[in-house]
Amino acid sequence: MRKHWLVRAVKIAMFVVVGSVVFGFVVMSLWNWLMPAIFGWHLITFWQALGLFLLSKILFGGFRGHGGHHRRWREHMRERWEQMPPEEREKFRQGLRGRCGFVPPAEPQS
Repeated sequence: MRKHWLVRAVKIAMFVVVGSVVFGFVVMSLWNWLMPAIFGWHLITFWQALGLFLLSKILFGGFRGHGGHHRRWREHMRERWEQMPPEEREKFRQGLRGRCGFVPPAEPQS
């Protein structure tokens, strides 16, 4: 049992290392291809790219998947929508149309 856990831990560690190397090279390649040509910025090394990737994950993405949170929010909004009377739904649509130009699709007539 303990041996199985150790093998799994080694596989996960290898996956993390390989993934970090791949993402580091992708960030470095994209940066060195785009940023000097567009903005005139300096080229970066692999370690700087890896640090930039890590910093962006901390600041913007985090390290956990966001699917669950988004799904819960969508389900919550769907429940609220289903509980609204038709007059309120139309008022909501008009408000969205005026604010941002987005209009939820109209419901099919039964």
